[in-house]
Amino acid sequence: MSGHYYSENPDAKSNPKTWTFVLRDRELKFTSDAGVFSKKEVDFGSRLLIEEFVFPKIGGDCLDVGCGYGPIGLALAKEDESRQLLMVDVNERALELTRENARKNGISNIEVRKSNLFDNVQESEFAAILTNPPIRAGKKVVHQLFEDSYGKLQSNGELWVVIQKKQGAPSAIEKLKGVFDEVEIVSKNKGYYIIRAKKH
Repeated sequence: MSGHYYSENPDAKSNPKTWTFVLRDRELKFTSDAGVFSKKEVDFGSRLLIEEFVFPKIGGDCLDVGCGYGPIGLALAKEDESRQLLMVDVNERALELTRENARKNGISNIEVRKSNLFDNVQESEFAAILTNPPIRAGKKVVHQLFEDSYGKLQSNGELWVVIQKKQGAPSAIEKLKGVFDEVEIVSKNKGYYIIRAKKH
């Protein structure tokens, strides 16, 4: 299934689109493309996660898992230049777009790396991990992402997730409660849940 946005080399014919979007009170310019998640605008779920996210009080780097063309990680890197943002995705086209979008917006405190979830992430001790998880990859993959996130966070680190109710938010919350020390629904909007899970 190489047509999916979570495939390594999407076979969809390239048809790039560029637009400008205001995120966290900053105007950012993005290019997305066919074969990449959300190719015409910053999707509602990612937007909600970006706007609701609060940097943890602890210092440290952040990780954007399944970064796509980069809206989540780039918006946060632009805001807090004291932190490094590691942005990972399995999709080669998405990674190239993220690099291009970082250049376009003058963002340098990032690293873009090919990784299937955490396969190529040796680092731990992140202050925050953010994800708009690859729901279509299946519940098993998403729940594995939650479990692996716990080990990648420093003490008092936080995992932030956006997930639709109809795509399994209630079961995601139950799973997170079994893994993390503290789980909170930060907001609900149009069927989307923003969930914050904290490691003590």
